[in-house]
Amino acid sequence: MLTTADFKRGLAIQVEGQPYVIVEYNVQTPSARGAATLVRVKARQVITGQVLDMTFKAGDKFEEPDLERRKINFLYADGDEYHFMDETSYEQFHMLGEALGDAVRWLKEGITLKSIVFQGRVAGVEVPQFVEMLVAETGPGGRSDMASGKVTKAATLENGTQVRVPVYLEAGETVLIDTTTGEFVKRVGK
Repeated sequence: MLTTADFKRGLAIQVEGQPYVIVEYNVQTPSARGAATLVRVKARQVITGQVLDMTFKAGDKFEEPDLERRKINFLYADGDEYHFMDETSYEQFHMLGEALGDAVRWLKEGITLKSIVFQGRVAGVEVPQFVEMLVAETGPGGRSDMASGKVTKAATLENGTQVRVPVYLEAGETVLIDTTTGEFVKRVGK
């Protein structure tokens, strides 16, 4: 059994028979005497991909969902259907774009990810935190981010995703992107 003390980013919990993965959480300790400490959670429902805000009392208990993670490869997209292959069993399956959620932004042919299997059925995919992508095209000039002093410009990646990159980058270069924030990390090569 898991409790609110075990909460961390990426932890899977079961709420009312449904599996959720914690995206972020914070603990709120009230100043009034006798008031319960609350744990506010933003969690993604594994099957639907919907992100919900939930609040629990400190010490609440949760079952750990029967989730299995398997290595898969992204094969290709056909309209709104995305086709994958399990690396162990070589079975192919497809999922709709709406079920994949934000993961669609980081898919490119041949990328290795993990499938999330709940009760014997693929319920979703997890993209790695960092992905290498080829810059297909870059925009002109750039705008300055006054807080960091960085000057960036718009870029389109090989799969059509739009990101901001430093002005010195050109089309044809490979970059490392953080999938959790959607931000440029570093240049990998040409």
